[in-house]
Amino acid sequence: MATTQLSLQILRPLPAAGQTCGRQSYSFQSRNSAIRTRRNMKWVLRLSLVDQNQPQSQSTGVDVKQLVDFLYDDLPHLFDDQGIDRTAYDELVKFRDPITKHDSISGYLFNIALLKNLFRPQFFLHWVKQTGTYEITTRWTMVMKFMLFPWKPELVFTGTSIMGINPQTGKFNSHADFWDSIENNNYFSLEGLWNVVKQLRIYKTPDLETPKYQILKRTANYEVRKYSPFIVVETNGDKLSGSSGFNDVTGYIFGKNSTMEKIPMTTPVFTQANDAGLSKVSIQVVLPLEKDLSRRLTKS
Repeated sequence: MATTQLSLQILRPLPAAGQTCGRQSYSFQSRNSAIRTRRNMKWVLRLSLVDQNQPQSQSTGVDVKQLVDFLYDDLPHLFDDQGIDRTAYDELVKFRDPITKHDSISGYLFNIALLKNLFRPQFFLHWVKQTGTYEITTRWTMVMKFMLFPWKPELVFTGTSIMGINPQTGKFNSHADFWDSIENNNYFSLEGLWNVVKQLRIYKTPDLETPKYQILKRTANYEVRKYSPFIVVETNGDKLSGSSGFNDVTGYIFGKNSTMEKIPMTTPVFTQANDAGLSKVSIQVVLPLEKDLSRRLTKS
């Protein structure tokens, strides 16, 4: 029987969560980060118990593209009432993340149920692609609220899952999660535990309207976000801080506009230098979405 050689990158677009507004965000991987990734990949290969260099003729003919399509359809049900299809996994599937370890499908499903009951998680799947002969990688965002604390802290994790495929059964026999926010993703990671604990703290953000967004990547130092469309009032300034332009835009929302209406404060305020000398600065304040755009700035 002829075997079709599959591409090592199979992508399928997901429905958009919202239009992207503003500038495109980019992230760059350092050499040290790339080395860590290669080490993690080697660890996953050992975990999957699958020789990625094994000739496909020795397997039962795994249709990896079909498994990619399956994950696109199945993983969004990770924490809902339908749940994932356990028949797609070997009974002795190995699951690892920085602070959790299970060696059976029963333990794997128990972990999902525990998270569902304690954290009310929301799972967002960004993409799925083949990254090895018997390996599929997914990228995701998970947002959780710890329901046992009165302040119900929100925890956000982004990362990738590397899933090994058993070439004899065509089922998944390993699932290893890697969080973007830590460097040591090996089980048991004290860095991973501390990352969880830090997000359980009591904190309060200003009760101000802010544009809706989804976190695509959360690292220890920055976030990559996808914003829904929003509207700003903008003016020019002559320096990044202490610019007279900032007084113009704040004056606009405090009533110096054609209707003399005060507009509720919002977050964030965007300040960007448009030249290398930092002499041309753009200052933007986000407007509430329901506000009329016909008003104009008035000068006193």
